[in-house]
Amino acid sequence: MPDTPRAMRQPVPLRLGSAAFLAFWCLIASFPIFWIAVMSFKAPVDAFAANPLDVILGPATRAAGQGLSILDIAAGLAVLYLTVRFAMRWLPDRVAAWSPGGQVWAGWIIGGLAYGLAFVVVFLGVLPVVLGALNPVLGLTTVHYHSVWVENEFYRNFLNSLLVTTGVVTVSLTVGTLAGYGLARSGSNLAFWLLIVALVFRALPHSVLVAGYLPVFINSAEWLRPILGDNAPTLYGQPLAVIAVLVSINQPFTIWMLRSFFQNIPAELDEAARVDGCTHFQAFRWVIMPVMWPGVITTGLFSFLLAYNDFLVTSLLLDATNQTMVPAIAGYFNRETTTTDQVEAVAAAVSITAPLFLLVMIFQRQIVSGLTAGAVKG
Repeated sequence: MPDTPRAMRQPVPLRLGSAAFLAFWCLIASFPIFWIAVMSFKAPVDAFAANPLDVILGPATRAAGQGLSILDIAAGLAVLYLTVRFAMRWLPDRVAAWSPGGQVWAGWIIGGLAYGLAFVVVFLGVLPVVLGALNPVLGLTTVHYHSVWVENEFYRNFLNSLLVTTGVVTVSLTVGTLAGYGLARSGSNLAFWLLIVALVFRALPHSVLVAGYLPVFINSAEWLRPILGDNAPTLYGQPLAVIAVLVSINQPFTIWMLRSFFQNIPAELDEAARVDGCTHFQAFRWVIMPVMWPGVITTGLFSFLLAYNDFLVTSLLLDATNQTMVPAIAGYFNRETTTTDQVEAVAAAVSITAPLFLLVMIFQRQIVSGLTAGAVKG
């Protein structure tokens, strides 16, 4: 710390204590994710073994001829390292350069899906074929992932989750950016009270909102029949019903958060754009939004997490054919549960965690920039 003034330097015991506490906290926070990831690649005998070393090394899994050699492990770690490195440094620049017509959001959707697909193909398809059958030193098996995604058709739940989260994020950000911008630039007391009402609405239990919307969704076919005829659909059990409820729950938070980001952007930018001949919406679209992208991405990530991790709303409003991933995992424990079912549930839990890590790695710069901009008003 050569540039830090002497009076501001922390004493060595304080630095060591802070580092030790941070390391301990990271260990406690990351241990459950690490442990279920290890369990998901083991035979049930190893996954629930009393000896932790048996869970990690997997002797029963290795005895069945399923495992990895040192070369396999080294190659897998190299692929993971390159994946993270390219996601952090190479992918953002390529998305910005290749986005169609300057539509960065579309570029991120296409680039993220292509990048994730390429990782799955290389890591799970090409790498095992290249390495071939070697003497295993660590017992690992992907049979549980095959059972979850292929035999149990977990991919259908993934597509339902993708549909719900995309709808929630799209509607929340579209409405939230417009409302947040308008409230940030409004100096009236009405804007303040609207925000207070939104905060109270956000604090309501989710079960209250579900109960309030439920009669509307159940009777939707009767209400829509004069317009659509006898083919009028029932919204109950459909993803559109979940999107509507989750947007209602999430929208107040989105507006609050985006309003704070807009307040950090000087109003002089709007005035300069207006002087140059822009309308209010043109100033918002071409001048303010390019500056707001870190805040929009940060808010969008929180909206995504709300819809992606929701259990109560999706389990109450969706039927079995349209169920999302989080409630579907609970289904593994609703039937006569065996140790194999439990390990498959763990594999499904690891599967839904992986996209979250990928999103954070890809958008880490924007998230840090957005959180910093939202924390300090300049």
